[in-house]
Amino acid sequence: MNGGYEYRERIDQRGSGLTVLAWLSRSYRHSSEDEWRYRVETGEILLNGLKAQSDTVLKAGEGLIWRRPPWEEPDAPLSYAVLFEDEDLLAVAKPRGLPTVPGGGFLDHTLLTLVRKRTPEASPIHRLGRGTSGIVLFARTARARSALCAAFRRSEVLKSYRALASGIPALERFPIRTHIGPVPHPLLGTIHAASPGGKRALSLVTVLERRTDASLLAVRIETGRPHQIRIHLASAGHPLVGDPLYVEGGGIGEAEAALPGDSGYFLHAERLCLRHPATGAPIDIWCSPPPELRLGAK
Repeated sequence: MNGGYEYRERIDQRGSGLTVLAWLSRSYRHSSEDEWRYRVETGEILLNGLKAQSDTVLKAGEGLIWRRPPWEEPDAPLSYAVLFEDEDLLAVAKPRGLPTVPGGGFLDHTLLTLVRKRTPEASPIHRLGRGTSGIVLFARTARARSALCAAFRRSEVLKSYRALASGIPALERFPIRTHIGPVPHPLLGTIHAASPGGKRALSLVTVLERRTDASLLAVRIETGRPHQIRIHLASAGHPLVGDPLYVEGGGIGEAEAALPGDSGYFLHAERLCLRHPATGAPIDIWCSPPPELRLGAK
């Protein structure tokens, strides 16, 4: 059991005029209306610091808190390895199955919690999906965080991945430019997927090895959209082997219970190249891929 957590939010215009119960059940569909009603009635939900009532009408600017009691988190591999460290930066190897940050029922069983036990000041600059292994970069100072966030926004950080994709691509090298944006999801409201009205995205794919009905790929991403590689490869007709969510075409499948954090696929952040935020010196960080993503694996 963890120690519980307080989820805080400020009501905006979308919630103004709705009741407490209506806002919670519409906004957070991971729980049913009856479950939210129970939480309100037992005092877990506070409005402006006081016990909320289900039928209270919300106003923009009000503060809503869910005091979630301690819960038993799903299992996850509770380990990581340090790849690079100095007074400004920390780069670690995240194992497959460990979330980067809290969410989806995970709080203590996250990379962020584990890293901060050792390095309390560390702040993640980016994140990997729970089912993705490999390099995660942390800043240890405000100066480093500001510089690194700007470098990521300007696409000045080279990010290379390995992926096990279904099928055999016809070309040795090819770009994928499918736009990515929010689409409806039955449980979460919306998630990111292939969308003509979404934001531009670019992935550069190289075939490393052809296997029986699958291919080992190197993927360099020029943009950093959520779940970009999973969506892009699916949109190109080669979804990741074992991906429970994204299907051929880049949309979501018919398995309504599937969530972006669900594992089952093989994707690894293998290399990160950047300039040091303090000195400007080039840094090349590499993380060995898991056995399934190595050349010659069966």
